[in-house]
Amino acid sequence: MASYPLVKFVTSADKLGQFPADTGAEVSVAGRSNAGKSSAINAVTQRKGLARTSKAPGATRLINFFELEPNRRLVDLPGYGFAAVSGEMRRHWGQLVSGYFQQRRSLRGSIVVMDVRHPLTEIDCDMLELAQSRRVPVHILLTKADKLGRGAARQALSGVRREVGEGVGVQLFSALGGEGVDEARRAIERMLDGRAVEKETPVGPADPTGEVDPALGD
Repeated sequence: MASYPLVKFVTSADKLGQFPADTGAEVSVAGRSNAGKSSAINAVTQRKGLARTSKAPGATRLINFFELEPNRRLVDLPGYGFAAVSGEMRRHWGQLVSGYFQQRRSLRGSIVVMDVRHPLTEIDCDMLELAQSRRVPVHILLTKADKLGRGAARQALSGVRREVGEGVGVQLFSALGGEGVDEARRAIERMLDGRAVEKETPVGPADPTGEVDPALGD
């Protein structure tokens, strides 16, 4: 049985006034274009196609609201760092996302999605700062973990944890292989419940060579 059998799309917003009622609890999901944000949402909700995925970066251009259960939502923010749009559009997205973080009283936490091979870019750090400005829990998904060997992936995980410090949750994630999906779901549930996100320690042997483990995909 799906973890969220009642999950559904609620609405898309291109303006602050188009947001749904600011009641209940919601967790935002942000990430650089092509970091796997939409795939992560689909994996966590176990609903293929719920969030739009595309081989072309920048597919999410609106703020999309999804209801997991009554009064519990995931909010898919526009992918950032997409160069092939006008400066005016990037400014609009920036104002829309900033307005979301400033205004939403129902915001209980934020997921920030980063490609494990290229984490903590300057614009990723800007998003972390924006999310943390609301003083809600922040949890990082290091996506596409299947693209690295176990040793290399855990090395990246340790490096990001050192950089962001104790106040931010960090985990490995693979929508393709399923790694970290349950952990991410638990983090979201704790945020929606108003609880701190617990740090989980990866288990299993590390591959010191950093070569791709066939069990993780190619």
